[in-house]
Order: sequence, then structure tokens, then C-alpha cells
Amino acid sequence: MPDGPDEGSSADAVPHADPESVARAICLRLLTMAPKTRAQLAEALRKRDVPDEAAKAVLDRFSELGLINDEAFAEAWVDSRHHGRGLAKRALAAELRHRGVDSETVNEAVDRLDADQEAETARRLVDRKLSSTRGLDPQVRTRRLAGMLARKGYGAGVAFRVIREALEEEGVEIEDDFS
Repeated sequence: MPDGPDEGSSADAVPHADPESVARAICLRLLTMAPKTRAQLAEALRKRDVPDEAAKAVLDRFSELGLINDEAFAEAWVDSRHHGRGLAKRALAAELRHRGVDSETVNEAVDRLDADQEAETARRLVDRKLSSTRGLDPQVRTRRLAGMLARKGYGAGVAFRVIREALEEEGVEIEDDFS
């Protein structure tokens, strides 16, 4: 099998694109769809067999221009996912790490949320789900609500405190052991 177009064909007359041009085109296309981290773009370039030197040069230049900014990405991600989906610090940190954001940047971004904000968001999530559990045994309600909060990254202490407060406001007696 030939490695390229047939000699003398019109396709053979087209010069091969240099790797940096290819890398720039890939990065620009991906960034127009949604913000991406440097690691996500580097992985996309790796998958498309862009040479490491060309990828690094393009990623460095895009970083200089502010087209790639992991700190801004992390802050926007935390704001969006906390307010939109109600995710807690732990879940947000895991998502950012999965996207290749370094630990220091992750910690700075999630530390912008304070304990009161997290508890308030947990309370809104519980309030939203509470009505669908009415009529169930208080322990069943507690387990379901705690499970929902755990999937969103909330720790047991915050979850059970918020659930207890919500159920007590409804006049439901709950046991202290939550077993």
C-alpha cells in the first residue's frame, strides 16, 4: 500500500501540512466547542499523532495568548457545576483532576466554596427531593436522601445534619444512629 497520494495526482500536488499548523487547527476546533484544559488538548493532539515538540509549542503559545487557562477553567467549572448540579467540593475536585487540572489549581478552585455555601446547596437538594419521599419510613427517607447527597460528593456529617434539619421541620421523629 502506498503511504500517500499517487504520484502525479492532484492530491500529490498539495503540500503536507506542518505539524504545528495541524496542532493549531485541532486546538482551535476543540476550543470553539467548549473550554478545555491543557491536558485535554494535549491528549487530543497525542491521539492524532501530532509530534510532541509541535504540540508543546502550540500549547505553550495558546497559554501565552490566554486561550488555554487551567485556573480560569477550574474556577468556571466549580461555579457552574456547584450552582447548576449541586456538586460538593469532593466531586468537583475529582472532575477537575479527571480533566487533567493540577492539584494546586484544583485546591484553589474548590476552596473558593465555603462550608456554609456547601451546606446551603445540600439543603436545597434535600428540599427538592424531600417531597418525593413523603409517606416512606424515616430511615428509608434518610438513606435515599443521604445516598443522593453522597453521589454529589457531600460528606456524611453535612448530609445527615441537613437531612435531620429538613425532616425535623416536617415534624418527623428521627433516630440519632441513622443505621
